[in-house]
Amino acid sequence: MNSHANTLSHSQSKGGTPALLALAISAFGIGTTEFVPVGLLSSIADDLSISITLAGLLISGYAMGVAFGAPVLTALTSKMSRKTLLMALMVIFIVGNSVAAMSTSFGLLLVARFITAFSHGIFFSIGSTIAADLVPADKRASAIAFMFTGLTVATVTGVPLGTFIGQAFGWRATFWGVALLGVIGIIASAILVPKNLKEAPPAKFSEQLKILSNGKLLLAFAITALGYGGTFVAFTYLTPLLEDVTGFSSKWVSIILLVYGIAVAIGNVIGGKASNKNPLNALLWMFVFQAIILFVLTFAAPFKVVGLIVIFLMGMFAFMNVPGLQILVVNLAEKYVPSAVNVASALNIAAFNVGIAIGSFVGGLIVDDLGIIHTPWIGAVMVLGAVLLTVWLKGLENKKA
Repeated sequence: MNSHANTLSHSQSKGGTPALLALAISAFGIGTTEFVPVGLLSSIADDLSISITLAGLLISGYAMGVAFGAPVLTALTSKMSRKTLLMALMVIFIVGNSVAAMSTSFGLLLVARFITAFSHGIFFSIGSTIAADLVPADKRASAIAFMFTGLTVATVTGVPLGTFIGQAFGWRATFWGVALLGVIGIIASAILVPKNLKEAPPAKFSEQLKILSNGKLLLAFAITALGYGGTFVAFTYLTPLLEDVTGFSSKWVSIILLVYGIAVAIGNVIGGKASNKNPLNALLWMFVFQAIILFVLTFAAPFKVVGLIVIFLMGMFAFMNVPGLQILVVNLAEKYVPSAVNVASALNIAAFNVGIAIGSFVGGLIVDDLGIIHTPWIGAVMVLGAVLLTVWLKGLENKKA
């Protein structure tokens, strides 16, 4: 038994890296398509003659597509081979972005975004469990963080590059570029992801419902939605904030989004390492710092240098919590509903996106009613909600221990 475990651990660490790389490449494409409208909101709004708040639905609508699609489709596809499923998801991704690129109306563009979002939700839920299974137990949060580097590198290079392409050749060219990323992702998965992936036992529907009756998992989902989503109240409208409040030109915005992305990548690596041992402790201080930074941004935004420093810190803490939140849910699911870990993982991806949808929707209301400068501190209030819920969950887990 011991030698079997050693062999498994050796094969996990040996075969893990190329497969993780393939997952990261696909995550890069998916991350780019999720967030690239942030840099293109103004040009899409102008081209399709709609308001900037309505254009913001391209982000919240996408997020709702992920939220609805992830748990339902993960449950429906639980018997499919995971490699086949990965490839099928990238096909949906390529088709969705191609339709977005050809859209002549806002309605069609929104539908294309919604369809693309279906591939996103399942990809990250099964991707997280595949990544965690490819490495030894003590490296699981770091493996998930590595896969999510695709998502974070997307915010470093994909979003500013997509913004630059959109400004130079029109926003449709950006979506064609993202569809091409999907083609690269599908080729990488075909070559690098092993066929003999550990299949999760198919969960019965009754077992999946157990997740929704588990108080601790529901708390973890709420922490994900508030803690991750709070930043999006401000981030969704970061381009108009930088242009109208801080006074940067649109050319500078691409560079600032690049710097923001670098901060995101740094935060993701720190977050993965910090969350390997005790995700709950790590998440608590991450949320506290993020809430403080968002409060400060309200006062720093009108000043170029200070504003940029605070936006850099906002980026660093915005994604630092992602590996911790995902491993927290996987750990809780393995403890309380071991037969439905994939679905729990999918529900957490849904929670991330419910957070994005709520954050960007609330941001839109604030932009219309109060003004764009109020988006950061209201985002901070959302993150403070996550701080309180994390303290509550910690208390419950400690009591059980």
